[in-house]
Amino acid sequence: MCVFCEIISGNIPSTKVYEDDMMVAFKDLNPVAPVHILAVPKEHIDCANDIDSSNSKYVAHIFEKLGEIAKSQGIESYRIINNCGSDAGQTVMHLHFHLIGGCELGEKLI
Repeated sequence: MCVFCEIISGNIPSTKVYEDDMMVAFKDLNPVAPVHILAVPKEHIDCANDIDSSNSKYVAHIFEKLGEIAKSQGIESYRIINNCGSDAGQTVMHLHFHLIGGCELGEKLI
């Protein structure tokens, strides 16, 4: 079982900021900004390459909730990042979105 599936099941602790029947959002252990939240579907999907008509509802739901989650963290301006595959920097093979903000991020991504 992957680390995010373990977090979803409650076997690994996390600092959750939001949870419902389709997703969980929790604080990143290695934040790159004052606010760094990971939004994860409760269904295991390896990466963006594996989104299809049977599971895209999870992605839609996450994006419907990201603004609410950002507001709960006191930010209205933020960046959403998804890494797909190891060359792109994906270290946990479970689809997730980084919600990053709380400071001026600038235009550069790396």
